[in-house]
Amino acid sequence: MSESILAIDIGSNVIKAVISEIDEFNDIKILGHGVTKSEGVSKGIITNIDLASKAIRKAVGDAKRIAGSNVHSAVVSISNAYVKSINSLGIVNIPQKDITIKEINRVMEAALYNAEIPKDYDILHVLPYNFKVDNQSSIEDPFGMNATRMEVEAHVIIAQRSSLSNLKKAIVSAGLEMESIVLDSYASAIATMSEDEKTLGVSVLDLGGQTSSLIVYKGNSLRFNTYLPVGSNHITNDISIALHTPLGIAEKIKREYGDLIEVNDDELELPIIGDTENTNSVPLRVVHDVIVARVEELLFILSKNLDKSGLRDSIGSGIILTGGMTKLKGIRELTQSLFPGLSVRVGFPTELKGLFDELKDPSFSTIIGLLLYKAGKNTQYEIDNKKRLLHQKEEQVGLGNIKLNNTVSEAKNTNSFREPTSEQTRESHNDSDEGFVFGDLTQMEKSDVDFATKLKNWVKQLF
Repeated sequence: MSESILAIDIGSNVIKAVISEIDEFNDIKILGHGVTKSEGVSKGIITNIDLASKAIRKAVGDAKRIAGSNVHSAVVSISNAYVKSINSLGIVNIPQKDITIKEINRVMEAALYNAEIPKDYDILHVLPYNFKVDNQSSIEDPFGMNATRMEVEAHVIIAQRSSLSNLKKAIVSAGLEMESIVLDSYASAIATMSEDEKTLGVSVLDLGGQTSSLIVYKGNSLRFNTYLPVGSNHITNDISIALHTPLGIAEKIKREYGDLIEVNDDELELPIIGDTENTNSVPLRVVHDVIVARVEELLFILSKNLDKSGLRDSIGSGIILTGGMTKLKGIRELTQSLFPGLSVRVGFPTELKGLFDELKDPSFSTIIGLLLYKAGKNTQYEIDNKKRLLHQKEEQVGLGNIKLNNTVSEAKNTNSFREPTSEQTRESHNDSDEGFVFGDLTQMEKSDVDFATKLKNWVKQLF
């Protein structure tokens, strides 16, 4: 049965809302979207709940009109400006020897318990990046393994409790409920990374209007995240100050003439701030120098933060650039020069059914990532902001010490084997081409029939 999803990306420049439908196969179809100018938000932080809620209400209202759907519960992005992250270790014993979802949840809760979280912070994500089973480390997925002890190293992302409360108030004031909260850069990464990049290691730079963030993804999990309160709006401010021209004109110049590689010797006649009669003649070379200086500074700081993470050598597949600033000509080439030895590409959001052309832009990576997150494209195991374990596994029945005869020929050699009736023989042949027989199960009492049926169905899935 399909489910309607509302995603809201609260950005510093614009607020975006998208309504989609997820079917029973977790395939997503876009139904409608709305975009409105952001108000009450500065550098990723809500500064006015009333203004922010009105902007959210407008964006969501536009999306609902297009989609023809009335969704009230939303998955919402939160800026890196609110968050901190710490690494933690969890260790548990496995009394039953078999690792199920229950044991994975226990070890991740142990990692969360051991994390030194300040009292005024709440969890946002608990993301495991290394499982260890007995003496074996770097276990990709411990589910279903046999062990006596399990450890996990986890990346714990936390957010200020007051900031989360303000975000929730803005959503509730807009007439909505907040189902999940997702770190914006994490969502952008989900929308732009390929499976190979996740495995080999990748860094995603999300360059927005007033903020920029960097995350490192390695071994199918987020390992590091950081943030700078600098974005493309600062380029506009720099142009306005350097050329003494109004902000609106500076923004237009950035969009039309912003080029980080080629230098143009032409000149522009620009209006002067506060002077409606006179203009200034400004060489485009000056515009080029102003833009390059700001972008170089931003990328240089992010590069230094990557070095501090100690994970630069783990980025086997290079860097993904996404966000609105990627529209600047030459941004990929400039990034390549400042991150030597790493390949660089511009990341566009994953193609989805019904994806409007407007949503194919890198500035929509975060909101598409929110939809993918809700559809189960998150880290393999994760504890979310409501302390729920997210996973895509189906719980299995523990085998314990039950003995299963492998084949008909092997089963006949055991004392527990009894000749099946003709009806049982037909069922056995229909169930498996290999002729698997459950020797010990034929001696079960009637009260155990339900358990035997569950066990039988699970083994059929294995083979």
